[in-house]
Amino acid sequence: MADKQLNVVLLGGPGSGKGTQAERIAPEFGLPHISTGDMLRAAVAAGSELGRSAKRYMDAGELLPDDVVIGVIGERLAQDDAAAGFLLDGFPRTIDQAKALDAMLAQAGRALTTVLLVDVSADELVQRLAGRRTCRACGKGYHVLFNPPKQEGICDACGGEVYQRADDNEETVRNRLTVYSRQTEPLVDYYTRQGLLKAINGGGRGPDQVFVDVKKALASA
Repeated sequence: MADKQLNVVLLGGPGSGKGTQAERIAPEFGLPHISTGDMLRAAVAAGSELGRSAKRYMDAGELLPDDVVIGVIGERLAQDDAAAGFLLDGFPRTIDQAKALDAMLAQAGRALTTVLLVDVSADELVQRLAGRRTCRACGKGYHVLFNPPKQEGICDACGGEVYQRADDNEETVRNRLTVYSRQTEPLVDYYTRQGLLKAINGGGRGPDQVFVDVKKALASA
């Protein structure tokens, strides 16, 4: 564990495995894992003014404006468990959000320590995401290449139908990656210019191998 404050942003495309890495980083380095989705749901449940504002957009199925998301992030980072460091997952997504985060931290006398990018090629992300399958009955997850059910189309656990969700088909996956590329990849350049970015090769390797490199990167941050 590093002895100085670690304020970390975790970047990576859908299917890159960054969520798996976040679950390992948090206990290893004693950092609260601040996932945007989880945090917004918590703010809504707490019934704060920002939470109520977020709920209106979420209930309508609309994207939240930056000022609402940034406000909720500010509330979360001000909590006691984030005082000695944090791991942000899912934020920022755009340059405007990154600049707002920098300003918010500077106002509190803080700054980012490092930005980790779990780097996986677009083709491999498509293979990972488009190969996912789910049991319609119990929700158990499979993958056609890496973890297929013993009998094609039938869940090992409950015998239910194993199917491909609509948002996991290749066309939808490629659209998601296009959105990611357009909105989030500019952050790679933004943080590289600040000297904060550390890219971790997440392609063609298991999560244990990736985590070895993640730990090295954070230990030297």
